[in-house]
Amino acid sequence: MTSLRASGETNALRHPKFVLYWVAIGCTSFAVQIMSVSVGWEIYDITRDPLYLGYVGLVQFLPPLLLVLVTGLAADRFNRRLIMAACLGLEALCALGLLLFTLDHPSNVTPVFGILVLLGIGRAFMNPASDALAPNLVPKAAIAHAISLTTMIWQTANIAGPVAGGLLYGLAGEVAYGVALVLVATAAVLVLLIGRVPQQREADKEETTLNSLFAGFHFIRREKLVLGAISLDLFAVLLGGAVALLPVYARDILDVGPWGLGMLRAAPGVGAVTMALYLARYGIKDHAGRILFVFVALFGFFTMVFGLSTSVPLSIVALVLMGACDMVSVYIRETLLQLWTPDEVRGRVNAVNRVFIGASNELGEFRAGVVARLIGAVAAVALGGAGTMGVAFFWSRWFPELRTARRLDGRG
Repeated sequence: MTSLRASGETNALRHPKFVLYWVAIGCTSFAVQIMSVSVGWEIYDITRDPLYLGYVGLVQFLPPLLLVLVTGLAADRFNRRLIMAACLGLEALCALGLLLFTLDHPSNVTPVFGILVLLGIGRAFMNPASDALAPNLVPKAAIAHAISLTTMIWQTANIAGPVAGGLLYGLAGEVAYGVALVLVATAAVLVLLIGRVPQQREADKEETTLNSLFAGFHFIRREKLVLGAISLDLFAVLLGGAVALLPVYARDILDVGPWGLGMLRAAPGVGAVTMALYLARYGIKDHAGRILFVFVALFGFFTMVFGLSTSVPLSIVALVLMGACDMVSVYIRETLLQLWTPDEVRGRVNAVNRVFIGASNELGEFRAGVVARLIGAVAAVALGGAGTMGVAFFWSRWFPELRTARRLDGRG
């Protein structure tokens, strides 16, 4: 049983190197949420234009897209732990840059986008290295448990981070960015403390050719289950993402201010952590593929409910349920991806996966901002939710290998 109280090799918390990694992920995730809610509010407060909120996602998506061949190969060729630590150092510099920006009481948001590009570059290298590092820290039997715990702490940060970001930014922008800076620096130290990590080195002996650069793409194209899982996330969240427009809802539709924005940003995390606790204790024992598609469709449905709501309690409940449904999807997809991917190409596959995730999240934010400017925020969110439901239906038909996937314990 996958459980928070699992014993032996199935319990990821029995492995000290993973625990350091796990806490570091929590610190950096917390910092990212604080910076995200602060940047979103600050940019919209200065510009009052939802399109600029879309630009925030776009400038963070482009670096992983443009560097995907390099970042994945780096994660397979070089020390994943040191890559992660170096990228956290760059992230700390970005937090410092945002701190200095807000101290200047700006009226022009252009410098923020330069900082976000650097942040995007750092995360472009860190994410595939971090994703590929985690399975090296635990035995195969504990991978599902490690993923559920990592996702849970990430979602816990999604709850506390936005609320703290809203409260801290309400006090002063420099306070919010200062706290984020301390958290990222702490994460970098924890990663360095992990020490030497066993890692397969087949890729070290591999000559750098076009085939080696594109190995991640070749693997994903060949493995239909992996292709289906990654592309499902891409199109479902690309259409159904509503996070970028939460500042619009907080200011203009629900009228709840920066603290309320933090509550709205935290609500999906509440649902996700609740679901993650259930999954960490009980797991998903069978019919994982069918469950995946049901919960992706429900994510789209609750996105529609949120988009059409003008009631604060109903909006929060819809966001909570969106987070719970998304947690099930993340848990199943990430576990399948790690179990089906050999370690020698795991960095490159995870780099491609991160581009797809970035396309669904950051590019989805850009889509939401553009559509909101054209037809309004309410219509943009509601129609996106309907689109996500359509994606779940069609992908369940087009990828039978994913629909019929059953177990997440590596035994079929």
